[in-house]
Amino acid sequence: MFSPILTSLGSLAAFVQYSNAASAIPWAAPGEGPTTQTANYTGFSNSTLNDQNVVPGASFSRFIQIWFENTNFAVASSTPAFQKLAAQGVTFSRYMAVTHPSEPNYVASLSGSHWGMGDDNFYHIPRNISTVIDLLEEKGISWATYQENMPSTGYYGYNWASVNYNDPTQAPYDYYQRKHNPPIIHDSVVFYPERSHRIRSFNDFANDIVNGTLPQWMFITPNMVNDAHDTTIDFAGKFTDYWLNPLLEDERFNNEETLILVTFDENETYDIQNQIFSVAVGGSIPDELKGTSDNTFYTHYSTLSTVQANWDLRTLGRQDANKTVSNVFSWVANEVGYQNQDIADEDIPQFNLTKVHDGPLNSLRYTPFYAPDVSMQGASGCGVFVSPELDLTFTADEVPPAVNLTAQGSQSPWILPQNTTTLPVY
Repeated sequence: MFSPILTSLGSLAAFVQYSNAASAIPWAAPGEGPTTQTANYTGFSNSTLNDQNVVPGASFSRFIQIWFENTNFAVASSTPAFQKLAAQGVTFSRYMAVTHPSEPNYVASLSGSHWGMGDDNFYHIPRNISTVIDLLEEKGISWATYQENMPSTGYYGYNWASVNYNDPTQAPYDYYQRKHNPPIIHDSVVFYPERSHRIRSFNDFANDIVNGTLPQWMFITPNMVNDAHDTTIDFAGKFTDYWLNPLLEDERFNNEETLILVTFDENETYDIQNQIFSVAVGGSIPDELKGTSDNTFYTHYSTLSTVQANWDLRTLGRQDANKTVSNVFSWVANEVGYQNQDIADEDIPQFNLTKVHDGPLNSLRYTPFYAPDVSMQGASGCGVFVSPELDLTFTADEVPPAVNLTAQGSQSPWILPQNTTTLPVY
């Protein structure tokens, strides 16, 4: 299962070819460092979280995800900055994103489904659809998302342009995009002020870490240049040197009970399997696993099942409970006694497909939201969490055939205009 990391000549060639593609955007650090607020982000933080209680987990007591963008596995794994991370942790050699493009992958990581989504529209998912936030809060586990260049706590808009700190001679730059912020897309999170307050900016992060109140579960999104979306993997590597590497040495962020997943939303090449570079680092990684590769088959749904297994949480009853696509990180599975599935390469679903899945967020193959199978069990062996607002009688068996709303001159009712800035009315 685990093996030393080797860089192939093919991977090296892919890296050289990719790194020769010059970025028009020059690298510049947005501030002095990750623990210092900066005027290059809109608005200074004037409030902090007050998360002092720690709920211990079987393998870790803090889980942090940091997502980068649109990069093939061979390219990322051959980049020095990401090789440096790999030497400190476990590289997942068979980790897959679940579809294309970006937004459905982010959504899937929070609510256990991409709901048929095949684009980056301004979606909102109704209030009666549960997410991992419900599971965490049920056990008293604190959480937050930190979004670089988001202008204010719980900001609902489609994007945000701020001062171009990379090139001050240019116009303000759209550094923040809603599509990379999964909690803001789910009404069950953003509708409630006590939750939307936890959708925070990088200035808020600096305030929270200095205050010693970072939460136990974090989803962190760099801005559109630092995540490699509008730039290159080398550019993203400079961001890890500036932001992540110092934090790996800071016990307020990374201690012996911390697990950090550095991953990508999707690969760049749509006509191949959607394999992405993902590496687990942090103080909770066993020493004997550092610098190794794990060939277990994982997906973004594994982040849900791993958290559920670690903290004995309920499941959402969606793809997070589908044993084929939700293997638990192997050393965590061993610690809790969970049996992962041994999935051969030929049995891995085609995750490079898009716009072909029925669902409420697919205007080409629209079906309504429905209740999960409440008899399912997740990686913890616990049952399904469902919103009290959800109609449990409307199940998969009740869903009518998919409808092509686009052909009817319509679209999914869960798409909002791009100029929307306020919550939908319930």
